[in-house]
Amino acid sequence: MRSFLLLFLSLFTSVIWAQNIEQSKLWPDKPNANEAEIYIYQPKKSDKAVPAVLICPGGGYSGLAMDREGHDMAKWYASNGFVAVVLKYRMPKGIHSVPLEDAEKAISVIRENADKWNLDKNKVGIVGSSAGGHLAASLCTIAKDANRPNFAILYYPVISFDSKMAHKGSMKNLLGKDIDNKELVDHYSLDKQVDDKTPKTLLLLSNDDRVVPPMNSILYYMALNEHHIPASLYMFPNGGHEWGIRYDFGYYQEVKDLILKWLRRMQIID
Repeated sequence: MRSFLLLFLSLFTSVIWAQNIEQSKLWPDKPNANEAEIYIYQPKKSDKAVPAVLICPGGGYSGLAMDREGHDMAKWYASNGFVAVVLKYRMPKGIHSVPLEDAEKAISVIRENADKWNLDKNKVGIVGSSAGGHLAASLCTIAKDANRPNFAILYYPVISFDSKMAHKGSMKNLLGKDIDNKELVDHYSLDKQVDDKTPKTLLLLSNDDRVVPPMNSILYYMALNEHHIPASLYMFPNGGHEWGIRYDFGYYQEVKDLILKWLRRMQIID
């Protein structure tokens, strides 16, 4: 019965949100980047500026899980007072700079529209899942300073390109013919790129993830801790990979509660 109600609510919410999405090309003046888009979900009207999140779906840098790790998440964050922006980023196809270029552009667009969208440009976060978590963590560590987010929430992220724990598909799709380039491998092993400008971060994952080894998140947490950056890591005993905000995930409610509690502790929401 509980599962049926959750499914009904999920479908009902989709119907409600169908008329409240603003879609925009990320690079309107670049014909070769035409597929890069953002989808903006607005929260209820507020008397004060609200926080925002840029959401990066996963997909191994070969495709995008746009619903469960994109639009479904956006609906939930918007329902909790965020301007939620889903990023449909371009696939690298071996040109490793392409996804991060899209993510940096999207963050800049969000901050440039702070007045229009009634958001606090000092509370712009990044949310990423799996390979989208790698892109989110890239934005946190190797992006230009002006384009770094103020906080990050990473779901079972790809972090390291070390051969012992890398998600081989994400690594191959991002680096292409440069997969054996040690300098690039280290550059995109993001636990090695954490610095004092990396934002506070929440990591969420499952202990039995057989797709992206949990050590990815653990290494990133340790690097954040070494730099005295506020960070929290929650590892659920089971659930595997790719659960996003899926209603049938065993810890569906716990995940939402933990995120909101962490956001309050970080003074991002009241």
